This record gives sequence, C-alpha cells and structure tokens, in this order.
Amino acid sequence: MLELDIADDGVATLALNRPEALNALSGPLIDALLSALADIQANPDARVLLLTGRGRAFCAGADLRDPMMGLDLPPTERGRRFLQSADQGVHALARALAHLGKPRVAAVNGPAVGGGASLALAADIVLVARSAYFQQPFTAQLGLVPDMGGSWQLMRRLGPARAMGATLLGERISGEQAEAWGLVWQCVADEALADAARSIARRLAASAPRALAELPGVMAAALHNDFDAQLDCERDAQARLVQTEDFMEAVSAFKDKRPPAFSGR
Repeated sequence: MLELDIADDGVATLALNRPEALNALSGPLIDALLSALADIQANPDARVLLLTGRGRAFCAGADLRDPMMGLDLPPTERGRRFLQSADQGVHALARALAHLGKPRVAAVNGPAVGGGASLALAADIVLVARSAYFQQPFTAQLGLVPDMGGSWQLMRRLGPARAMGATLLGERISGEQAEAWGLVWQCVADEALADAARSIARRLAASAPRALAELPGVMAAALHNDFDAQLDCERDAQARLVQTEDFMEAVSAFKDKRPPAFSGR
C-alpha cells in the first residue's frame, strides 16, 4: 500500500503502492501516509521527501468506494462523515505535508487526478513524466469543489484565469502543458523521471537543513507582504541563519574552494 525508504544520502522516498486502484487515497492509505510523514519529520537522517507512485498512476484522488466517503449514508450524515474524514484524513494529510519542515519533491509518474493533483502540488519541486497529466474533475464531473488544498495551490501556481478554467472544465493538463504554464518545475521523458527526481532530492539533501526549513515561509510571505514587510521578513530569517554553524561552514568551504558539509546546526 505504501513504501518508505530512507537512504544513506538523506532522501526519504515515499511511494504510493496501490497500483490496482491507481493509488487512490483510501482511509488506510491516508493513515499510512500520516504515520510515514511523522516518521520522516522526526528522523534527522531524513532530510528530503521524495513522493511518487507505483504502477501507471501517481494518484487517482479519493477512492470513492472507501467507507470514508459515506456514500451509503443519508445526505446529512454523509455531510457529517465528510467533515470528519476531511479533518482527520485528506486535510490532515495536506497539513502534514505543508508543515513537514523539510523539502518535498514529487515525481509524478502518471495521472494525478483530483486529490492526487493536490498531493503532488503540495511539493516544493514537482517533476512530471511526459505521459502523465493533471486533472481537476471535482466540479465538472462530480459536482464538488477542489479540496486537500487544491484551490490554494492552483490559484498561486496558475493564477485566476487558468486555475478557474482548469477547475470549471476539468480538462486534462498534460505534463508539457503543466511545465509551460508554470504548474510544475519540469516535464521530463518517462524513463528519465526517477533519476531526475532523485538527483534533485540528493542536491537538496546536501543543502543546509535550517535554511531549507526557513525558505518556504519566506517565499510564502512574499505573496501577501508589501515590500517593506518582506524586507523585514528576509532580515529576520537571515539574522537567524547567520548564527548557525552551517553558515560558518559555508564561509570556510568558500574560502577553501570545496563543497560545504552541512550538519543542520
């Protein structure tokens, strides 16, 4: 159902492994993901998360056959069930990814649909195979709205015009189109995806952990701060980072013309 491997290079690979269900998110899979993310967050040897899928899909979104959907319940009870399953399930998962405190890389090996797209877009760097695609079927096909942070991600990554078009129409966004629109970092050949994602994850794992933890907050603040407030945000983060051993190690490495060896201190 889920594979977790924490390698000596600091890359924690988390692979959805329900290929028979296109890696759709069931209650047990969500629970397994939450447990694995807690382990990665607590493990100092796991410096970077690399998220991918096994089989021909990345993730087909929520498993509509799972009891968490409450399809057999009366409407009011179904609504109550969803409130509970969202808070304890898919939205708990979105929050766990958002607050992991470590870089997140997604290797989208196949279709990323609905909540599966939200899962991929929760990563800091998203690589997508050329044959893969993203799709938002919530409104057009299911009479719903995006969840799991999908609306938040799409509006920020695509802007209002494309985000609304993607959600209203529910059309597929190919890997190449996703790259052209700025939805992802890079679209690569299918056979190159695993190595390309691994290479980026290794580069991040060799970087300064505390700087990597500070960066998302600084960049996110720039979306709502005015210029002066953002200067203050940058200043405060920088003041914390120049006190670290990693910064002094970077200075020494620069002087010695060698790669720095960051410790996270």
